[in-house]
Amino acid sequence: MSVKKHIFVVGLNEFNLHRLKQLRGVETCEFHGVIDPAAVYETEVFDIDSMLKEATAHLEAHEGNIDAIVGYMDFPVSTMLPILCERFGTRTTSLESLLKCEHKYWSRTVQREVIPDFIPAFTAFDPFDDDALVKISDAGLYFPFFIKPIKSSGSRLGFRIDSPEDFYQAIERLRAEIGLIADPFNTVLEQARLPPDIAAVDGHFCMAEEIIGGWQCTVEGYVFDGEVVSYGIVDSLRYPHVLSFFHYRYPSGLPDPIQRKMTELTATVMQHIGYDNAAFNVEYFWDEVQDRIWLLEINTRISQSHCDLFAKVDGASHQQVTVDLALGKRPDMPHRQGRYPMAAKFFYRVFFTDAVVARVPDADEIAALENEFPGTVIDLQVTEGQRLSELPEQDSYSYALAYIWMGAQDETALLANYERLAEQLSFAFDDIIS
Repeated sequence: MSVKKHIFVVGLNEFNLHRLKQLRGVETCEFHGVIDPAAVYETEVFDIDSMLKEATAHLEAHEGNIDAIVGYMDFPVSTMLPILCERFGTRTTSLESLLKCEHKYWSRTVQREVIPDFIPAFTAFDPFDDDALVKISDAGLYFPFFIKPIKSSGSRLGFRIDSPEDFYQAIERLRAEIGLIADPFNTVLEQARLPPDIAAVDGHFCMAEEIIGGWQCTVEGYVFDGEVVSYGIVDSLRYPHVLSFFHYRYPSGLPDPIQRKMTELTATVMQHIGYDNAAFNVEYFWDEVQDRIWLLEINTRISQSHCDLFAKVDGASHQQVTVDLALGKRPDMPHRQGRYPMAAKFFYRVFFTDAVVARVPDADEIAALENEFPGTVIDLQVTEGQRLSELPEQDSYSYALAYIWMGAQDETALLANYERLAEQLSFAFDDIIS
């Protein structure tokens, strides 16, 4: 008789529990939630100390083995995992190696040591320093450039800066809002052994970087006992003329030599960082005009957005990777065994400054659409009466009303099906500020 494995998932919700139960080899696994999912999904206020104490108490109260502690979310979950795993003797990468990915300034300095030709010019700056713009210029960065916090989530508080006016408008928002992530991130930094030059750049700092762009994609991978494995590349396609994502598409349409080079760069940088026994993804741009690859950023988790894409195309959500690694096993990830040759996650958005949601599609309407387009999953992100500006984890230019996962035989069919579906989604708004 097989011994049951107890796997604890930080922020586990029903949507992802359903996914986890469909993985290969989990018949003898029991999944337990740690921390209410609303505490990590539905707020931007994170008391890391309290969350760690709550998680620790929950785990200590468990009668039986603690075989794995996992998560599939960005901050704060990703940064809590190494701390919890060290306390309870389960497998994941070290806190320092994780921070070499998540602390954007530390990450760039480490990348520069091994792949300097594939990263943009950069400098850290203090947004509360009135001379910050002068210091950015002194560091050799001139308009246009991009700024973002040294720890952020998604595209939040990221701005393209084309003029001093743009900079000071962005600084006003950064000063008002950066503490939401900076304060809890500093709590994590206090538990790590940081070099002095990195310790001086805490969570309230920002990054200024040379503008990079092109065809954006994400290399999904993992490290198992020191071996770096990349198992899929997902394209990230934006709405025309804005920074907001339109859809993620798998498999990638990038030329094979570009995909191979990205895989090679990924192995080089992840080995140099010392990342081990955990999943990751690395975002890149391919500037087709210059035929140049840029590393955008490293994330210390699978992309939750890509789970259904891998299930549709390869035959299993890549949560398979997270669970297998946490149990000390080489991931049992299938390849091209899914129902569809191509899949995408679409972001159904509005480009308002603000509004109040007056109507959303009801359950019957959603079920009818999912039935009309087999394999489709629609996940609404708003409720009636909700003010859009109160939604967490949005970019600086739009609001995502729904996530829609679809599979198809090819790109043409995929886009055509989405357009037909989107036309039938019925939302209404009051108090629109355009």
